[in-house]
Amino acid sequence: PHSSRLDSGIPPRGLHGEAYRGHIFWDELFVLPFFNIHFPEVSRSVLLYRYRRLDKAREYAEKEGYKGAMFPWQSGSDGREETQVVHLNPVSGEWGSDYSSLQRHISIAIAYNVWQYYQATNDVEFICGEGGEIFLEICRFWVSKTSGNKAGRFSIDKVMGPDEFHESYPGAHEGGLRDNAYTNIMVAWLLRMASGLLDEHGRGRLADVLRKIRLEEREIERWKEVADGLNLVISDKGIIAQFDGYFDLRELDWEAYRSKYEDIHRMDRILKAEGKSPDDYKVAKQADTMMTFYTLDQEVVAGILKEMGYETETGLMERNFDYYIGRTSHGSTLSRIVHAYLASRMGRSEQAWEMYMEALESDYIDIQGGTTGEGIHAGVMAGTLMFIINAVAGINFSAGHLRINPDLPARWKKVSFGFAFRKNYYTFELFREGMKLSCQSTDKVDVEVSGTMHQMDRDHPLEMTL
Repeated sequence: PHSSRLDSGIPPRGLHGEAYRGHIFWDELFVLPFFNIHFPEVSRSVLLYRYRRLDKAREYAEKEGYKGAMFPWQSGSDGREETQVVHLNPVSGEWGSDYSSLQRHISIAIAYNVWQYYQATNDVEFICGEGGEIFLEICRFWVSKTSGNKAGRFSIDKVMGPDEFHESYPGAHEGGLRDNAYTNIMVAWLLRMASGLLDEHGRGRLADVLRKIRLEEREIERWKEVADGLNLVISDKGIIAQFDGYFDLRELDWEAYRSKYEDIHRMDRILKAEGKSPDDYKVAKQADTMMTFYTLDQEVVAGILKEMGYETETGLMERNFDYYIGRTSHGSTLSRIVHAYLASRMGRSEQAWEMYMEALESDYIDIQGGTTGEGIHAGVMAGTLMFIINAVAGINFSAGHLRINPDLPARWKKVSFGFAFRKNYYTFELFREGMKLSCQSTDKVDVEVSGTMHQMDRDHPLEMTL
């Protein structure tokens, strides 16, 4: 909390090393949930770091022909784009083009972080001030980036997803992909959250922001139209294509490459060293389509798809998880914690435990062959803490009240911790026989446990047998 008055963001390696030159990426998406419920003043400070660079994001958007605010994939001190345009492949020793600045989903992450902070703290002053300005200007950017397609839907092109291995279409001479599923679903979610925010505060405390950015009703109506009409490609088996054209790519012989190289985490570098391209194959560095289910609850994703006009059957997350995990090399430490959380949510305890332990050990045993020497991986480190809170304790902070669905691993006897939520402080204990939740509030607060609502206050902790 001593840094809360500093003008600083959170680099991928924290303050522990020189990797990535201290630039600020999207790792805050994994880190801020922990600060939201322990040191919310730190989260607010990190979000204000982005707010102070909002004008630079507006300039970046305008330069590229868009409206609103487009934040850089790698932010430098003044908020300008610092992403490299060439990349050295240590396997081949050759330099190649680098299109990673097209990871426009960084702006999704920043807006998502604003919303998550608001949900956890109920900081109305922030969401109706600096936070709301960031959120709405990012929404404006995404709508300006859409264009109509032949099917009468809206497409978003010239982007890269979280995967990072796929930078362009096979044989293309420019970077970028069309209709990345994670991007389009999250944009639809952002626009829906904006609509709710405007309905709640638009004519009240948010009015000053609306006047400042000159957001008018006709533009808001356009946002609703785009939210319902964004394009996705979904197979007849219910698999959401990572991007338009993904299903046309070639399958990779994973066993052959494991046999030949053993360590295949960076399949992109291996393929390029062989004179091939990851753009040609169904291979991912980390969760991409599945990131959607990490950031949003499965029922929320299903609801968004339905409002977009896509009918899905039950088991949407399971089908897509099974499809994509077999095509993912886990070249990022973040990939393991995402897949561990999703496996846990699906009740696959052994798979979740295995991937969680790999994530937990990632810096301790330096699983990426020497990269920890350049600094710890802050995102996965925070993710392992939030796994305990979100998956083991099963606490969900995305609603206006706490939702708890505990799942204590067989190897664990007890877990306990404290946290803050909406200006109240809680202590939580989970053990084999049951759970206990205490709250400092003198007022009644609602808590949902395994689908059943309960009320509690300072004098009446919630004790349950599970």
